[in-house]
Amino acid sequence: MKNLRVQSQYWQVAIFILFLSCFMAQPSYATAPKSVDPVYDMKTQTLSVTINHYTLSAGMHHIKSVEIKKNGVVISTNEYSTQPTDSIFTYTYNIKAAKGDVLEVTATCNLWGHKTSTLTIP
Repeated sequence: MKNLRVQSQYWQVAIFILFLSCFMAQPSYATAPKSVDPVYDMKTQTLSVTINHYTLSAGMHHIKSVEIKKNGVVISTNEYSTQPTDSIFTYTYNIKAAKGDVLEVTATCNLWGHKTSTLTIP
């Protein structure tokens, strides 16, 4: 009889833990970009943006857009349906800028989050 009671309590605890795990916050595999690093080449008028965004499946979880603002005005919005690698990659854009211009780059994940970095042209 005592053995049956212990087994019953064991199953109650196991079912309770299973029930709780269904409703507790789960860690997500969707992540915002870890870093967005813009570099501007004045000679070629090229903005290189290196993005660190980890994914297990670039087709399902990727950087969906990169928006570029110059002095607070959106000058380029680039949409993507995948990303070139599973972590660190670089996109390049032809952007005309002058000394003192402020470039703001925002990379947005298709599932969750975004990261913004600012660069002032020296």
